[in-house]
Amino acid sequence: MRQRALYLLKFYVATLLFFVAAKIGFMLYQHGGHNFTFTDMLQVIGHGLSLDLSTSLYIIAVPFLLVAASLWLRIPKWCFRIYYAFAAVLLSLAFVADTSLYEFWQFKLDASCLSYLETPTEAMASVSTGYILLRLLCLMILVGGIYWVYDKLTPPFQRLASKIQKFSASLATLLLIPLIIIGIRGGLDESTTNIGQVYYSQNQFLNHSAVNPVFSFFASFEKTATNNVTYHFMEDKACELIVSELYNTKSVGIDTLLTTQQPNIIVILLESCGGQFTEISGRTDITPNLNRLAHEGIYFTNCYANSWRTDRGTLCTWSGYPSFPTMSVMKMPSKSRSLPNIARTLQQERGYSTHYLYGGDINFTNMRSYLVSGGFSDLTWKDDYTKEEQASAKWGVRDDITFQTLTELAQTIRQPFLIGYSTLSSHVPWDVPIHHFDDEVLNAFYYLDQCVGNFIQQLRQSDLWDNTLVIMLPDHGIVYADLDESNPLLNHIPMLWVGGAVKQPRRIEQICNQTDLPATLLGQLGISHEEYTFSRDVLSVTYKNPFAIHTYDDGYTMIDSASFVNYDFISNRVVSNYGKDRDKLILRAKAILQAASKDLNKR
Repeated sequence: MRQRALYLLKFYVATLLFFVAAKIGFMLYQHGGHNFTFTDMLQVIGHGLSLDLSTSLYIIAVPFLLVAASLWLRIPKWCFRIYYAFAAVLLSLAFVADTSLYEFWQFKLDASCLSYLETPTEAMASVSTGYILLRLLCLMILVGGIYWVYDKLTPPFQRLASKIQKFSASLATLLLIPLIIIGIRGGLDESTTNIGQVYYSQNQFLNHSAVNPVFSFFASFEKTATNNVTYHFMEDKACELIVSELYNTKSVGIDTLLTTQQPNIIVILLESCGGQFTEISGRTDITPNLNRLAHEGIYFTNCYANSWRTDRGTLCTWSGYPSFPTMSVMKMPSKSRSLPNIARTLQQERGYSTHYLYGGDINFTNMRSYLVSGGFSDLTWKDDYTKEEQASAKWGVRDDITFQTLTELAQTIRQPFLIGYSTLSSHVPWDVPIHHFDDEVLNAFYYLDQCVGNFIQQLRQSDLWDNTLVIMLPDHGIVYADLDESNPLLNHIPMLWVGGAVKQPRRIEQICNQTDLPATLLGQLGISHEEYTFSRDVLSVTYKNPFAIHTYDDGYTMIDSASFVNYDFISNRVVSNYGKDRDKLILRAKAILQAASKDLNKR
């Protein structure tokens, strides 16, 4: 029995050391984008140890059962080796995927990565072949190394001499089972092992570094098992009272911004083009055309993105529906098809012809399902272009090509029309055909801005200009340089209305969300927006509580004219805040999430 106990102890310690080594490797790999000290690394290891200890017990479960069976039966070594191979692949995949994806996602490995396996071409578009091959090599080395260590630890188990020894050893084994379960659970308290228990710092990178990637991945299945999450923080009546004061679906006493209530409308979602790349940040050299247009049209100076991903931001824009921290409504066709959509409203109320343009794979994240059910009658996407055009950028067709398609569509589609368009070139790997900045990220946004400027110039010279409204806003912002969710600038986005249908230049200073576009636009067109229950007409006198809410993976930020708060659900604490109304913002944000999740569950 001593031999078996020693084997299990060695296996457990080896697994634990694998997790510690993975933390060190994770932090060293991310060092270019995050500053930390050797002391920070030791603290990360120390604070993350409880989760590593628990997860290691999960990994040891099968060897434990095999050892228990070996007390009575002859268990060949290949039984252990099959499991070693499985465990080595599992751990290696978790380590490599977590370390590689974090620089793009800024959150730990979870089950959401599996959704991208449905469209592997799109998932791989952000990286080069060399990038993938290097990680495959690392994966193979890790799998081989972990398997070799486990295999070397396995002794030829000696058979017990008597039944008394077998029964006593079996009894000892049975007594260990409750201890293992308690260890996996994290103790006898009501709260069980969870990711938040390793959070200890105001620096989210250090908290994330402490999280065990294997535990994070499997724990996330609990959140996504039903594809729906219900938030409940307070009694429903209290929630309804708060939300009723925040959202009003009536347009009353609004200013008229347009020359007509039936303009042609083009809505352009500018991929990732947050305010950090426009004059909002104080820089004027990255997007000179957008900055100029901001002073020629209607400029919503305090607009904020609702989410951090394209699928979520797209739905927020067209349906005026909130985003959620851990689920994408666009990926739920049974839910998303029930949402209101600007396209369907204009089609039914005013007979608009509708068309959507995207140079990438329109099947990605169920985008086609959402657009078609939302009222877009025609779609133009990557497959409608030549092979050469499809290969012009990693994600699909380059922006200068699709902007030219947009110009041609506007000339040929029946009026009045609504055209939706999502750009894509301002996205990793930032492969654009010009070189203005040495920084590839800034260069990509400069290229996007040049495409915007050329398009507006061509449209201005056409006979469509006088009766056309062009609305431009980003789908979301991005983490760049030292900017993260603790800084409101990350989600501060420019929203511009330009075109001949704009009566005169105007600055709208009210704080608002991209979800407020449907109500504000429809209010200008004299169309009811009562079904857009989470969208506000920011020009209406009923808009009395200006604020903006943003969700990201397991957290949210909220801002009003006086305060800002960043709240993390994993650790259930405020990460950062300023102003005196922190508690008010937290209460409002929780009410919104509760009301929105309740509404979604009914759909």
